[in-house]
Amino acid sequence: MAFTFTPLNQSWIEPASEFVNSQFPEAVATLGKLVKIPGIAWESFDSNSLDRSAAAVAAELEALQMFDTVEIRRSAKPDGELGAPAIVARRAGASDAPHVLLYAHHDVQPPGARELWKTEPFEATLIGDRLFGRGASDDKSGIITHLYSLKTLKKLASSLRLGITVFIEGEEEAGSESFPNFLRENQADLAADLIIVADSGNWSEDVPALTTSLRAMVSQTFTIRTLDHAVHSGMYGGPLPDATGAMIKLLATLTDEQGNVAIAGLDSIPVDGPDLSDAEFGVAAGLLPGVKRLGTKSATQQIWGEPAVTVIGMDIPQVDVSSNTAQPESRARISLRLAPSQDPDTGLELLRQHISAYAPEGAVVEFGRSEKGPGYLAKNGWAAPMAHEAFGIAWQNPSVNIGIGGSIPFISEFAEQFPNAEILVTGVEEPDSRAHSPNESQHLPTLRRAILAQALMLLNGNEMTR
Repeated sequence: MAFTFTPLNQSWIEPASEFVNSQFPEAVATLGKLVKIPGIAWESFDSNSLDRSAAAVAAELEALQMFDTVEIRRSAKPDGELGAPAIVARRAGASDAPHVLLYAHHDVQPPGARELWKTEPFEATLIGDRLFGRGASDDKSGIITHLYSLKTLKKLASSLRLGITVFIEGEEEAGSESFPNFLRENQADLAADLIIVADSGNWSEDVPALTTSLRAMVSQTFTIRTLDHAVHSGMYGGPLPDATGAMIKLLATLTDEQGNVAIAGLDSIPVDGPDLSDAEFGVAAGLLPGVKRLGTKSATQQIWGEPAVTVIGMDIPQVDVSSNTAQPESRARISLRLAPSQDPDTGLELLRQHISAYAPEGAVVEFGRSEKGPGYLAKNGWAAPMAHEAFGIAWQNPSVNIGIGGSIPFISEFAEQFPNAEILVTGVEEPDSRAHSPNESQHLPTLRRAILAQALMLLNGNEMTR
């Protein structure tokens, strides 16, 4: 028997707020300690830092003294190599109570060029109401949200009925290669009625959000050939269909004159949520003065519910080493974002059909490497209304549903592995967090509100029965 929505118990609001406020300086200090550990899951970085990061998170979970087990585990990647260390902490709950899985990741992006940072990337630096540092927001504040909402639950609940698993992954920023194997090998410990993924963002500092859709994606590398060898551009230019010119013509067919995707057969779904004005979009995306955005629909409709095509790579001679030579072949890579409802296999086939049909001058097309990632559409379940109510209390503003134009394949893998679970994609980021960029920071009032909101949800879940 499934759970049903139960309005929040209002009696928890005041004590939970007081406890979270009292613990928040400690939470910020703990976040600062985690930021100092440069746990990067990319092969070119020291893996010992990942081990230290996992150990530090495991120690924090152990200190809560509320789990039956806290373990650092690894699973194999597709090539057989062991993946990065992940932490699984689990406590069994009452048989008629919900079981909740709390997800975040402890690995971070590389810092990038030091000269682009205003502070040291791996030193937590407080400036105003923001804590700067790599991973301060993405996703070590997700870990802090879980730790201190659990601490609030333990402090205030008269008895713990809720089943809880905490899963802190160690290679999300490197593609989560071992994630599918990890889910299969740890299925019994990770199974839950509700999965809270604290790895997304909010509409603004003042408006909280649930992420309810993610676009699917495919990418395709391909080569077109028009000649069997390079020739002099003057001696043969004019009637000659060189490969670079053919490639440019082909790429131009991917969108129409207004910038809408022109690949036939792709899905489009209506989206529900706030919108950006053209001016707001221009500021967020960094458009230069006078540059106009593409497409004929609203900005958020295009980003969340429509396909989008981008040429992300092209091999032609560099200008500094170019000569008067017409090229026999040209190679490009296309990234195609798909509506959340679109099957990636279908999307990839439609992209290939378009490339083949629009190859100019009879150019020969050869397809190379491709990639695929599924989209995600949230269920309309019992937990989302509870989350929106908790967000409204914590932020003192109504919350909204938002989509994300990018793809997070591991969320769809959660949905596939645990089809009966409801998934809530929450987070502590907002537009100025600059995750993955230099000068990443966490807006601390947002973090405090996120802890309170999740604590109210856990306290409410602790009182629920089937």
